[in-house]
Parts: sequence; C-alpha cells; structure tokens
Amino acid sequence: MKNSPFYPRSPYGVAKIYGYWITKNYREAYDMFACNGILFNHESPRRGETFVTRKITRAVARIALGQKDKFFLGNLDAKRDWGHAKDYVRMMWMILQADKPEDWVIATGVTTTVRDFVRFAFLEVGIILRFEGTGVNEVGIIDSIDYEKQQKAINPNNKQQTTNNELRPEIGKEVLSIDPTYFRPTEVDLLIGDPKKAKEKLGWVPEHDLASLVKDMIQSDIRLMQGK
Repeated sequence: MKNSPFYPRSPYGVAKIYGYWITKNYREAYDMFACNGILFNHESPRRGETFVTRKITRAVARIALGQKDKFFLGNLDAKRDWGHAKDYVRMMWMILQADKPEDWVIATGVTTTVRDFVRFAFLEVGIILRFEGTGVNEVGIIDSIDYEKQQKAINPNNKQQTTNNELRPEIGKEVLSIDPTYFRPTEVDLLIGDPKKAKEKLGWVPEHDLASLVKDMIQSDIRLMQGK
C-alpha cells in the first residue's frame, strides 16, 4: 500500500531495493528520465517452471492428460496479488510516455491464496477439487469431474487423443499433497498492491482478471504437454 516500508524477505528482494534507490539517485542527481515500477506478481504462459503458478498449471495440464497422478506444494495459505504480464508490460510502456519520471506500483489490488489458484486451475479442466486435512497433512482430492468441459480443454479440435488409463483423473483421487521442503524460511504471508496512482494518473486498467490468466496458462501448458 502507499508508503509501505520496504522489508525484503529474500536476497532477490534485497537486490530490488538497491535497484529502486539507485534509480531514484540517478533521477535526482542527473535529471534523468528514470522511473521505478514496483511490479507485483505478473504471470503468463512464459513464467518459469519453478514459480508456483507455472508449477501448478503444468501439473494440472499433465493430470488432465493422464500424464501425471499428483504433485506437491508448500504453503497453500500464502496470498499473492497475481496479474497478467500482458497488462504489466503495457503499463511499463505507459510509464515511459508520462510527462515526468515518477515511481509507480503495478498491481491488481486483489489477493488470492495459493489454494484458490489451484482450485481455479483445476476448474479449467473440469475438475472440482476438495481439500481435506490441515497444515502439512492437507491434501487435494478430486470431488467431481465435468467430463464435457475436460474434453473441450484437452481436445478442443475433437482429434483422437491417447491417455494413460492408470493415471487418468478419477473422482476421489488424491492429486495434491504438501511437502514441507517447499516452505520458505522467511515467508511473506500476504502480498497486495495499490494501483490507484497508475489508474488515476495514467488511466491504466488491467484487461485480464485471474480467471483469464489461469485459462491462458492452462491452455498453453496443455498444448505444451501434447507436444504442439
């Protein structure tokens, strides 16, 4: 939020703080058109495989295709402000068109748990997930399957598909478990940005919500897993 103190919780975050202050220093010392964009989590099908959003969408795509039986995550309660990279790159361009150099927050202003991101991902392939247990014993179980929606997701052109019958999604099957090794030593429980300045001064409004972001990533990963 506005005027929130910086308190980086990772080496990556610490490096970002240096970048922020060196940019302000050059702007103020040398009258350069130098801007800071504080970008909250921006995702897309091009996201790295080790980031949690891409890890989820890749796993869900493989489960829907019968290529994988389950996957593992860490803290499902962590909350993030996820936006589509397309919106954020557009805002970067708008920052450079502004009349004067300033610092900006690029975010959606909406926060979502990792657990709900998992739910949204499975919904894209027609699966409703049920969560049982708590803490490290929490698991995600297939509660129901919309087979028509699933077929449209994995086979939009109605072409012949082959699946591993032993791994195909089934009601009652456990597809997600918790692995404590994925918990961060210095976790950030809540991330949410305030894009008010960007909206009021530059007219930036995100064109993608979380549902469209998840759909974009799932569709891309299904094609990837099918070798297309």
